Amino acid sequence: MSETKPSLSSPAPSPARLIPIVISGGVGSRLWPVSRALLPKQYIEIPGMYGSLFQNTLERLKGLDRVGEPIVVCSEEHRFVVAEQLRQIDVGAQLLLEPYGRNTAPAIALAAMEAMALGEDPLLLVLPADHLIEDMESLHGAIETARTLATSSRLVTFGIPPRSPETGYGYLQQGDEITGGGFEVAKFVEKPDFATAQRYVSEGGYLWNSGMFLFRASVFLKHLKIHAPDIHETCTVTHAALEREKDFARIPDAEFHRCRSDSIDYAVMEKAGGVAAVLLNAGWNDLGAWDALWSVQVKDGDDNVVSGDVLTEDVYGSYIQSESRLVAAVGMRDAIIIETPDAVLVANREDAQGVKKIVDQLQALGRSERLAHRRERRPWGSFESLASGQGFQVKRIVVNPRSSLSLQSHQHRAEHWVMLTGVGRVECDEKVIDLQPNESTFIPKGSKHRLSNLSDAPIELIEVQVGDYLGEDDIERYEDNYGRLPR
Repeated sequence: MSETKPSLSSPAPSPARLIPIVISGGVGSRLWPVSRALLPKQYIEIPGMYGSLFQNTLERLKGLDRVGEPIVVCSEEHRFVVAEQLRQIDVGAQLLLEPYGRNTAPAIALAAMEAMALGEDPLLLVLPADHLIEDMESLHGAIETARTLATSSRLVTFGIPPRSPETGYGYLQQGDEITGGGFEVAKFVEKPDFATAQRYVSEGGYLWNSGMFLFRASVFLKHLKIHAPDIHETCTVTHAALEREKDFARIPDAEFHRCRSDSIDYAVMEKAGGVAAVLLNAGWNDLGAWDALWSVQVKDGDDNVVSGDVLTEDVYGSYIQSESRLVAAVGMRDAIIIETPDAVLVANREDAQGVKKIVDQLQALGRSERLAHRRERRPWGSFESLASGQGFQVKRIVVNPRSSLSLQSHQHRAEHWVMLTGVGRVECDEKVIDLQPNESTFIPKGSKHRLSNLSDAPIELIEVQVGDYLGEDDIERYEDNYGRLPR
């Protein structure tokens, strides 16, 4: 047997460095009442799924070669939710905090400029935070194909083989195949009517537009400058004015408000020539509405998806979820029933897209059910409103281990605290006490006070507020561990 000689050829070059850009600013109004403005769908743990959609987006990147720290673009209101969910999965990330949404083109532009500021020209993998992808091997294969195309200065998108004539997605028309994988995008198509969507599916040659992209940072910014120069200019000025902290950067309202709202598709992808698409056949779903969530969940023998305390009789093809009480359903077909402590949704499954119109009504009426759940999260823990009336409000408060509320005072209310579990350290003006279970203390109106948990387990207490105004904005902070002092 002859001896195998070592190859004298140069080793294959390492793949270009990839920085994930996670776009996490959506509201997810079609999944109300579970998804709300202050805790939208990407941060909710869906029954039958480990972790939130946001966490799953980051987890599925594990195993890819040469992946840098992600850049997460999110609302400033969600900063602490994002930070906590990153901590839970032990993933570091740089946060770009938007004062309000301006759609995907400005968000991606600022992330690209931030990536370029690292001193290189990395590839950017743009990912919405609210998608479900089941087949990791197929996803990674598609990303590697797209990485090769993007290295040669292509703008790359990912196309999904259509499973049905959906009218809620944009479409890509396939052009010529590209050597090495992928194909040219002949045309981007707006969300079609049902008849047109049916024709696309029956004819073939059309794919759903996933909203996922891969390109070199400099290439995207070059196209943005050509096709949307106003967005490029405004984002350049805005990026130079970012207010930086250790692990996040605030996008300043003073500059950002001038930026036009536009999607990456309208601003760049539909206008740029030579856009490539890579086929993504990986069990993709954007989970945009309750019918989509029903379609991907494990069903019982009657084709129902049921979670929580639910009883059914003669119910078929339905999605029923209970969070706080018994839900009983009789004689339902293709129904959606979602119960939360402060709201109940009942709808036909085929009308799931119409939930957004209910959210629009809530906004027009100024109803709090659009914004927040009864249980609201804070960087130190959470609180839940139990009862309220003229001049009083009762809350259940949970303080996380080794966490504390800000040193604060209130102009319009006094507070009574009753400890339920654990020991809380209470500072009130010059007095410091350790409040034991079944003990109480009084916080006078105007007193500087703070509650701390010095232990390794959560503590719980009941807070009774009494006063002529009980809004969350009646608070003056003097010290805070979470960067919430007035700037």
